[in-house]
Amino acid sequence: MFFVTTKGKNVYSDNLYQDLEEVFIVFGKETKGLPEDILKKYIEKTIRIPMKPHLRSLNLSNSAAIVAYEVLRQTNFQDLEEVSGYFN
Repeated sequence: MFFVTTKGKNVYSDNLYQDLEEVFIVFGKETKGLPEDILKKYIEKTIRIPMKPHLRSLNLSNSAAIVAYEVLRQTNFQDLEEVSGYFN
């Protein structure tokens, strides 16, 4: 389980998701993020998307898409159609 926050200790793409049997990604509310007590308890499992220092945060749906895509990419898009059969 990983907790996505602007205060994260690790970069989201540095984790080796393909080595895990299951991956759970937890996001907080767009307006407040995750509660601080959860972040402190699981600080080693916090991840962040690199951003410029003056930016507050990314949109929640964009953040979710970025992290989810990285998990899928590392697992070789398991069970997903890689090439469209539309024109076949």
